[in-house]
Amino acid sequence: MSEHKHHKAQDMLAVMSRNGWRITDQRRTLANIFSSTEQYLSPKDVYDQLTEKYPSVSFDTVYRNLRMLSEMGVLEQFYFMEGGLKFKSSCLDHHHHHLICTNCEKTLTFDFCPMQDTLKLPGNYKIMNHRFEIYGICEECQKEMAPQA
Repeated sequence: MSEHKHHKAQDMLAVMSRNGWRITDQRRTLANIFSSTEQYLSPKDVYDQLTEKYPSVSFDTVYRNLRMLSEMGVLEQFYFMEGGLKFKSSCLDHHHHHLICTNCEKTLTFDFCPMQDTLKLPGNYKIMNHRFEIYGICEECQKEMAPQA
């Protein structure tokens, strides 16, 4: 495992630990699965990878862990029209936002943050965290979709 991937997995495990989770081999493997890809993974993708090593793990357990990790901010979740709910590891070391292609699921990060402007929000909220995502069609997919002359 490369240094960056190892570091990312360690960060994920540290957040789990801060949230009172015991760090089991399964959770370590879960962190490694997400730190070794930039792709969005469906619960089934994760389940398939985990059952190679832990044949007795249930789909429900995997799904519950993914949802909880998402609530902790370790994973980002996104609902794709075709592919359903998918997860990917959050970037924990610097603040950025995403452009997500709804066709190929490629994700680009960008550092501009609309929260830096003063927002006129209802109520007296103390904002703890936020995410900002823009969905569209990437350049490559647009070219593929263009009618051929």
